[in-house]
Order: sequence, then C-alpha cells, then structure tokens
Amino acid sequence: MQRFANRTALVTGAGSGIGAIVARALAAQGARVAVVDVTAAGQATADAICEAGGEALYLQCDVQDSGAVENTVAATVARLGSLDIAVNNAAIDPETAPEAEWDESVMERVFAINVQGIFLCLKHEIAHMVEQGSGAIVNMASAAGLVGVMNKPAYTASKHAVLGLTKASALQYAARGVRINAVCPGAVDTPMLADNLPPGVDKTLIGANHPINRLATPEEVAEAILWLCSDAASYVVGHALTVDGGLTIQ
Repeated sequence: MQRFANRTALVTGAGSGIGAIVARALAAQGARVAVVDVTAAGQATADAICEAGGEALYLQCDVQDSGAVENTVAATVARLGSLDIAVNNAAIDPETAPEAEWDESVMERVFAINVQGIFLCLKHEIAHMVEQGSGAIVNMASAAGLVGVMNKPAYTASKHAVLGLTKASALQYAARGVRINAVCPGAVDTPMLADNLPPGVDKTLIGANHPINRLATPEEVAEAILWLCSDAASYVVGHALTVDGGLTIQ
C-alpha cells in the first residue's frame, strides 16, 4: 500500500534505531525520504532505501545548529520537491545516575539535542509547511515524558518538554493545515538502549518491567508514527500516542 506516494518525508536521527526503520518504512510506502543524521550512518539508511527501489537523500545535520537545520529543510524541498512529513527523532540518552551524582553539563547537552533540536526542527519545518498549506509532523517523546524515570532526570525532563512543545505548536498551527503530534514509546530494542544499560543489567530485565513482558521492536513504534503521518489520522492534533506495552498504566 502506497500511503505516501508523491510525498516527501524528512526523518532526523535516521542513521540507526527507530529513525532508520521509520525512514525505510516511509520509503516502502511511496515517500521520497530525506535521511537526516549527524553521522555518516545516515548514508547507509539512504543506500538501503535506494537499493530497495525507493528514493532517498542523505543529509548530514546537527539539530543543535539552527542554520544547519534550515539548510537541511531547504535542501529537502529543493532536491525532493516538497516537505509533507517530518519525524523529529534525533535524541540522546546518556544518563545512568541520580541527580546528586551527575555533571550539570549532561543536562545542557540533553536539552540542546532533545528539546532545542526539536524546537529548531519545528521552526523550520513549520515555516515551509504553512507556506504550502499542509503537513504532518511527529515528535519523538517517550513514556519518560509521561512518568518519572529514576537515574534519568535530564532525559525525563527533556521528554516532558517535547510534549509541551508538541501541544503548543499543534494549537498554533492546526488551523493552518499542519498537524503536529508525538509518540511516547516504552523501552525499545535499539542500539541506544543497549549502549545505555547500567552495568550488569540485561535488556530482558528492562522488557520485564512492562506488562507485556518484553521490549518493543523499532517496527512497532514505526507503525504508530506512520499512522500519525497518514491521512488516516487527519483529525488527530496535539496527541501523545503511547506505545509502551502498558508501562504507564501500572
């Protein structure tokens, strides 16, 4: 099913994990995809899309840099024809310590990427979408944006902030044709999760904290994101779609 034929999507943090799966899924359903990542891993995602018969463009971008984000959006439109869908997924999760034990620079770096980065993406994506009169944006939040998470104060605060940005911008631009929503995954089996496990903790133990008794796959989260981007969600505005295996209803 070509849900996104003749549409252009931009996905940040698309070099690996959820972002890579989302980019490939959008392409498989007909979208032209700007694969955006701060590292060259994004090129591998773009190459995989093209090898599968899709159309993709790798753009290197640090979402902390407003000029770089503006140029990335402009390059997407110039080279792929439009900007109809944006998935703001780039984020970091470096903490495994309580507040009294971490360096305050961690908070600054997490907010620079997870919050300021999404703000800058929204700023430049919305400007183009308003001009064309339509668009769908999905911001990557987290179950940590709905509840507290021990040993991850900066990450938890950043994801609460993402939901605030999503709601405020959704209210501002819904009547101008731009739908803005967020997804809130629980723990997902990605390289970022593996890289940030506390010493001696197996990922199966993290999955066991969820009522469904396992981690999510990136594909499961991608399905929720694609739905929010699609015409099937045309009346969904400012929503935080929880994809967490029951974690936040305990």
